[in-house]
Amino acid sequence: MTPENTQPETLVEAIQFFGNEDRAVAYLANMRWGGEVACPRCGSVDVRPIPTRRTWECMDCKEKRQFSVRVGTVLEDSKIPVGKWMMALWMIVNAKNGISSHELARNIGVTQKSAWFLGHRIRLALQTGSFDRKLMGAVEVDETYIGGKARNMHSGRRKAKGRGTAGKVVVMGLLARHGEVRVTIVPDTKRSTLHPEVRKHVTEGSEVFTDALPSYYGLSPEFTHQVIDHAECYAKGKVHTNGIENFWSLLKRCVHGTYIAVEPFHLFRYLDEQSFRFNTRKTTDGERFVLGLGRIQGQHLTYDSLIGTSMEDRSA
Repeated sequence: MTPENTQPETLVEAIQFFGNEDRAVAYLANMRWGGEVACPRCGSVDVRPIPTRRTWECMDCKEKRQFSVRVGTVLEDSKIPVGKWMMALWMIVNAKNGISSHELARNIGVTQKSAWFLGHRIRLALQTGSFDRKLMGAVEVDETYIGGKARNMHSGRRKAKGRGTAGKVVVMGLLARHGEVRVTIVPDTKRSTLHPEVRKHVTEGSEVFTDALPSYYGLSPEFTHQVIDHAECYAKGKVHTNGIENFWSLLKRCVHGTYIAVEPFHLFRYLDEQSFRFNTRKTTDGERFVLGLGRIQGQHLTYDSLIGTSMEDRSA
């Protein structure tokens, strides 16, 4: 096989393959456009390559005629080589417990600030967006608290109401057994908050398994709702929430073990990252990389929007 149509399957192969910038650009261009490059601004295929600059020129655009393979993707306006972007994407989507910006910076040879920004742009690409189908069959539903020290992260309902949960973010998860997980940040654990989320993501008539949190009461008869009381045991036959609890374990190992601390403002991005890895757990590293790469188009994130400031705020 020639280098152009080789698909890396391991980290070593990815480093060797994307270490050549011309090859990395050609690979990304082929993933985006196949054999016919199209202008990302107007869609025209009447373009000519400019090999010395790794760009193309559109014959139909009146302004901004030249474009690179980055335009219209999360890589847009980045000065980091495409090859380093590809290696960063590979490591992020395939690191089971995530990879910190410091480690990523050392691995690909950029500053920590650049690695942090790059990582968040990749997480933007990994987000699922709107769901076009609901979960069905046996669905486990649970919620957890993220924030504070790891030893205090378990659900506060085992303590007095409200104690130990101040400053923490409530995350709700729904897992189709042997299938995909969906997680979302919710303002609280009230019935008026949790029930609409179940209806939004789960097909009516499905089996729904939860713990004994009173807020879940009332899901029947719309769903076949069965409860496991963790004060008694953790499973009664098929009635359990062990699957979603396993996902929480992976998520918290990532957030508190690898990233140490995550600002609530950015938490949803890390949820997207962990959900993507979990939902593609049955694929190979190479296949997972391709799936992640397929989501980079139509996404753009500026540094100012990421840190929540405008240029005026920074210059003040």
